[in-house]
Amino acid sequence: MPDDSESTSADLKLPLLDQLEEGPWPSFVKDLKQQASRRPQVAQLLQQLEESYENRWDYWRGTVLNVSGYGGGVIARYSDLGEKYPDVAQFHTIRLIEPSAFVYNTESLRQLADASEEFGAGILQLHGMTGDILLLGFDNEKMFAAAEALMEQGWDIGGSGNGMRTIPCCVGPARCEMSCYDTLKLTSFLTKRFIGELHRPEFPYKYKFKLSGCANDCANAMTRSDMPVIGTWRDDIQVDEQAVADFVDRHGEEWVNENVTSRCPTRCIHLHGRKIEIDNHNCVRCMHCINVMHAALAPGNDRGVTLLIGGKRTVRSGEMVSTMLVPFMEMKTDADREALADLVERIWEFWGEHGHDHERVGEFIDRVGLGTFLDGVGIEPDPQMVLNPRSNPYIKFEEYTAPRLEGEPQKAANVLPREPEVTEIPFGGD
Repeated sequence: MPDDSESTSADLKLPLLDQLEEGPWPSFVKDLKQQASRRPQVAQLLQQLEESYENRWDYWRGTVLNVSGYGGGVIARYSDLGEKYPDVAQFHTIRLIEPSAFVYNTESLRQLADASEEFGAGILQLHGMTGDILLLGFDNEKMFAAAEALMEQGWDIGGSGNGMRTIPCCVGPARCEMSCYDTLKLTSFLTKRFIGELHRPEFPYKYKFKLSGCANDCANAMTRSDMPVIGTWRDDIQVDEQAVADFVDRHGEEWVNENVTSRCPTRCIHLHGRKIEIDNHNCVRCMHCINVMHAALAPGNDRGVTLLIGGKRTVRSGEMVSTMLVPFMEMKTDADREALADLVERIWEFWGEHGHDHERVGEFIDRVGLGTFLDGVGIEPDPQMVLNPRSNPYIKFEEYTAPRLEGEPQKAANVLPREPEVTEIPFGGD
């Protein structure tokens, strides 16, 4: 019987991981077991993972390693069980910038697979949480060799640490008729324009863009990025009246009312016989009616983007959903893209000067106040920026946006209190 360091897939006893192979969904455990039959390194990876599940403990220690000339892009993983499983004592991950909209040709995929097989554990993850291509299972020496080989083939190291992260986008106009701007072109523009901020992190903390061509948000931008760029339009929804009539004939008026008109969040769409009437002034561009009746309805022709700010997941202040920053911005020309880049630079300058270490931009806005932030980056307040309707109509915007960059207390609103003051009696007192 071989010892743990020489175990192969035939020797593996993984009762907890075996349970993850059950059910109708594909299992990473099954894939890794197949890889373990020819890679002892992967067999040891599975054994350590089994111990983690059994003992409810994470045995990995992480940090960031730098490829020569880069300030990040390699996520180091060192095992606390390195003596027991020496082949995974170092199990680093290389991040690479993915092609826009995740569109590859077969030659590119072969390059990634060959590098992973030659230098790493032969494991690819397409794609990570930030959109990067992830190649797993490198030690210190082979990590540098793999990075050099990939860069010679035209790949570039992705983002990590306190800087701009790799920018993912949806398929956009390449394969989707719903897209309201060219997500691929804007992704390429922002990546090239700010590649220095990606390779040499200098921010208070990470900064993520995600680009979605419409409010369907296939890039998952609104809850997973600091600056979501969402496609939208500002004229009327396009209506093909004959296609509407055909749709009603196929499904019936009752079905259309139950599944389209009654689900409009602002009740701005109505069915009259075989015709649809839309109150476009009250439309919030949620895309539901267009998704259901995509042959009959389409986004308007005056298209652009909505910019949001401050979304993120977990860690310091929990999950945060983005706040409206710019309701509409055209995104058709180089001048439009330069205007966006100028705004981004103003945000980075203000956040970089006043943000705390390890403070995402959404947490920064929450600390200093939205009014202070807007003033600092040179944007006028807009009613569409309201996160929640205020309960007291007599409280004015300016009274709750006093500067708080240095921690000075927030000024009390200049209104009369509605409740009488009550003096608290100490416990045990008269």
